[in-house]
Amino acid sequence: MLEDEKLAIDESQRTARHQAVKGDVRREMQEEISRQAQQSDEQHQAEAAVIGERLKDKAVSELVDTEAEIERGRSAARVSQVVDYIFYVIYSLIGLEILLELLGARENNGFKNFIDTLTAPLLLPFNRLVPDLASGRFQFKVSYLVALVVYLMLHLAINGLLRMLAQRKTTI
Repeated sequence: MLEDEKLAIDESQRTARHQAVKGDVRREMQEEISRQAQQSDEQHQAEAAVIGERLKDKAVSELVDTEAEIERGRSAARVSQVVDYIFYVIYSLIGLEILLELLGARENNGFKNFIDTLTAPLLLPFNRLVPDLASGRFQFKVSYLVALVVYLMLHLAINGLLRMLAQRKTTI
């Protein structure tokens, strides 16, 4: 019986040592896991900080680009307004010249001479481009009508160019 007691005590000690070793291993593993988790957390935090910085830089860059595009659009809109005004004045002068010619205005009239002087540089390239329709003093200057259409197309082309310059360029 003595031997059974010794075996029981020995078994009990072995079990206690086994449990102690198992506890030590478990503690070491938990510490290792905790260290790796902290390193991983620090590494993830560093990576997250780098990614966050990149995103912030990208957002600031996009904001600056957007502001520049808005300013460019405003400038183009202002230029377009000036161009529109100039062409509306041209249309009005040419239209008035056509109307005065159609109604047979007197050539020696001061207002007629003033309008002729203003429109002469605009209509010079179109003079005698096509035959005019006339009946006595009354004339319909078809070439002036062609000039009006050409200036209209030029106006549309310039505004289209300004829209292209002002339009936002998207990149993928």
